[in-house]
Amino acid sequence: MNRKIRLVLPVLALFAWAAFQPAQAENWSLFKNYNYDKPEFVHSLPFAKEHVVIQVSQADPKRWNLVLNNAANVLNYFGPDKVQVVVVAYGPGLKMLFKNSKMAARIQSLNAEGVEFDACHNTMLGFKKKLGHLPKLVDSAVVVPGGIVRIMQLEAHGFRYIKP
Repeated sequence: MNRKIRLVLPVLALFAWAAFQPAQAENWSLFKNYNYDKPEFVHSLPFAKEHVVIQVSQADPKRWNLVLNNAANVLNYFGPDKVQVVVVAYGPGLKMLFKNSKMAARIQSLNAEGVEFDACHNTMLGFKKKLGHLPKLVDSAVVVPGGIVRIMQLEAHGFRYIKP
């Protein structure tokens, strides 16, 4: 019996560790303080006159490239201080925000120009079931409770919705 306990105990410890493993995203600020009626953002853009939310829900690098091109084009047209762009990734589209994504460098560059990249927590939990852990996201990704809810929130507060 004592031998069985010594064999089972490390397995149980491994499962406990996996269950309570810290989050893999760097920024949980919007998730922790989420209030549907009062949207918050990681970039303060007080002079923005235009507000755009862009949806990413497909695991298609060509679509991701189009999304990032759309964000860059909007920034170039209006100027980074005059437009607020939020990209919301959920479902298979969350893969765009994975740390090892082909788009990681462009995401970091657009983030530096003020584009916010929101990651759906519900989708992250789905990936956790498949992978055994939360996915590792690019450093600039911000976790929100749900991608659809975030899009609804932003539309309710005057954002224009784009789904390339």
